[in-house]
Amino acid sequence: MGRELRCLVTYGGQQSEGRALLETDELIFRGDFRLKIPFAQIVSLSVEGGRLRVEWAGGEATFDLGAEAEKWAEKIRNPKGLIDKLGVKPGMRVAVIRVDDAEFAASLAAKAEVAESTDGADMVFFGANSPKDMAQLHELKGRIKRDGAVWVVYRKGRKAFSENDVLRLGLESGMVDVKVVRFSDTHTASKFVIRKSER
Repeated sequence: MGRELRCLVTYGGQQSEGRALLETDELIFRGDFRLKIPFAQIVSLSVEGGRLRVEWAGGEATFDLGAEAEKWAEKIRNPKGLIDKLGVKPGMRVAVIRVDDAEFAASLAAKAEVAESTDGADMVFFGANSPKDMAQLHELKGRIKRDGAVWVVYRKGRKAFSENDVLRLGLESGMVDVKVVRFSDTHTASKFVIRKSER
């Protein structure tokens, strides 16, 4: 979902090589020790000599990121909003089906034209709760613009209807998945597009 880099991290008198992940709203490290730093808890952030120093409620850590340090700091200071991560651009024609999120709806309406119909839409945001719902993806494929997309929004952590089910059923509909985004604390969104050979 975000950026990932192998690096050396210093924290609480310890040093460890491992993987740093820059996610939507948190910085994660997995090595000999683990860190999960929500952006909202960061009180100080600086870059010097390729090292990103982060101070938050849980302490202070230094990430040796080299040339990437300044880029990571910028993304932490100015994280992308959901609408931008989903690729919605001004003037796009979008449709929403079974996605009940008032904050998302307001942000979407502020940036794009929200249409009642999916015909000729640049993007469709489609809420799916079961394999049965995914059957509608085939119909949506025939209604959107040939270079359009369908974002399938589904609940995280459900065994009965998991990300693997969404991806498999999406492929069976004749579309291909190209991106996954954290939609909210409870939901994930997977982007499906029409194969280039069919456009």
